[in-house]
Amino acid sequence: MAGRNKLTPRCYRCRMQTHLCLCSVTPRLDLDTRVIIVMHYREMIKTTCTGILSYNCLPNSELRFYGKTNDPLNLDELDDPSRRLLVLYPSLNAVPLTRSLVQQDDRPVTLLVPDGTWRQVAHLRRRVLGLPQAETVKLSPGKAGEWTIRKTTTPGQLSTHEAIARALGILESPDIQSQLETVFHLMVQRIHHTRGHRALT
Repeated sequence: MAGRNKLTPRCYRCRMQTHLCLCSVTPRLDLDTRVIIVMHYREMIKTTCTGILSYNCLPNSELRFYGKTNDPLNLDELDDPSRRLLVLYPSLNAVPLTRSLVQQDDRPVTLLVPDGTWRQVAHLRRRVLGLPQAETVKLSPGKAGEWTIRKTTTPGQLSTHEAIARALGILESPDIQSQLETVFHLMVQRIHHTRGHRALT
């Protein structure tokens, strides 16, 4: 039991244990789409936080935090008429994200992705969807996600990284989605390995 309390060295960038670091196999994808991950501050300390993986893959992405009472989130500058602001969130009024929807507007896209538990994200949703230019989009039903590390409350629920990968498969290309999903598969495999669930292949 004492060994479990020892701190395991971790990579500061990908947060994986150093001997399972993903940095050498993480793609760096310079895209027209600008991804902004708005993460609850408590999510950052979790080793199962997949938003960090997306941030590391996308050089033009941003990582912003919410939930701290003394450090309010400010998204006002995202109301930029030169870019199309899409919020990836499955609300009742969200429209499916499709190629035809993307082709209706030739402006470059800023994709805002809330990251946290459903309860945490629900508090953020009201603020984000209040941005005048925001369009709420959702992914169409697809294959089951690979994120088996955390328990899900809704069938078909995806991790943040999986949702971003599928969205960029539509906004950018299937190849971009494939590269993001490949490194995600490695992350899942290595986390399972640290928990003794399966051997590395």
